[in-house]
Amino acid sequence: MRWRALMVLLLAAFLVAALPLAGLALAGRDVAPYLAFPPRTVSVRHAPFSWSAFVLFSLPALAACALYAAALGAAAPAPPPLRRFPWWGWIGLGLVAGGWLLAWNQALVAPQWRRHTFTPLWLGYAIVMNALAERRGGAAPLLHRRAWFLSLFVLSAVFWWLFEHLNQFVRNWYYEGVAAAGDWDYFLQATLPFSTVLPAVASTLAWLRTFPRLEALRLPALGGSGALAWSAIAAGAAALALLGLYPGQLYPFVWIAPPLLLAGLQRALLGESLLAPLAHGDWRPLLQPALAGLVCGFFWELWNWGSLAHWRYSIPYVERFRIFEMPLLGYAGYLPFGVTCALVLDLAATLVEGKRR
Repeated sequence: MRWRALMVLLLAAFLVAALPLAGLALAGRDVAPYLAFPPRTVSVRHAPFSWSAFVLFSLPALAACALYAAALGAAAPAPPPLRRFPWWGWIGLGLVAGGWLLAWNQALVAPQWRRHTFTPLWLGYAIVMNALAERRGGAAPLLHRRAWFLSLFVLSAVFWWLFEHLNQFVRNWYYEGVAAAGDWDYFLQATLPFSTVLPAVASTLAWLRTFPRLEALRLPALGGSGALAWSAIAAGAAALALLGLYPGQLYPFVWIAPPLLLAGLQRALLGESLLAPLAHGDWRPLLQPALAGLVCGFFWELWNWGSLAHWRYSIPYVERFRIFEMPLLGYAGYLPFGVTCALVLDLAATLVEGKRR
């Protein structure tokens, strides 16, 4: 199973990197501008706000809200008694408080230090979420699954660089306030904060799983099959191939295509997907990670807002109603992104621990 999990991860990474380039090449378009390493994106002006597009793109988000409302309506057991907040959780709170203060205050530290507050801030966040999970009687991965949790830092760096590659085609976000002497300096500066993405989502997911109501997310069964897995792979592959050709219209595929590919490949090559419990009416594997992605997304956008080194957005048709730097509808992308993270976390568990959790 370990080798199969590794195969899924490598194959998914290859397809995510290659398919948008293949789509451009098949259409006779030049792929050279997309081969630069490390990938960087500059600010571009996209199509202006459109009410019709805003309403259309709102429908999936509203459907997701309806799913949560229906699933959360089920009865849930009483919450367990709270434990004492662990001592090491205070270290995490100190990192969050110190990192936040330094990130937003230009008078305390020199700019060359203030630019690097993202990593300690998100390390602190991951520690705090583990501590909250432990306090609520859950299993903090930092304590109980340490090898798996530490492996996520390495995997996360590669994981987010793939999204930076996809962003070259849609150009939905770009960075400001970054000072790098060259490409390798930029790569090293970016890789450290990128390495905190998956640990942050994994820690948030561990915390959410301690809430009884979120452990009782049941809806009508959604059956799956081998044919459906191959259909998901085909749909994800087609979406990625079309991404570079129609970036102004298909940019949501950046977030939708990867989970389709990963879930399909996991089912096809390992025999069972993380999402298999949906066939029994258990929607936790889908709804919990989506919520974890949204929770992390809120804090990513919050702490990004006042930081010296930060990202900005330029998104076609929906560039309005900002919460921090992110347009309102942009937060919907964190839902499928959380599922993508969960699929990678599950594959990493098979790879590191030899079994699925």
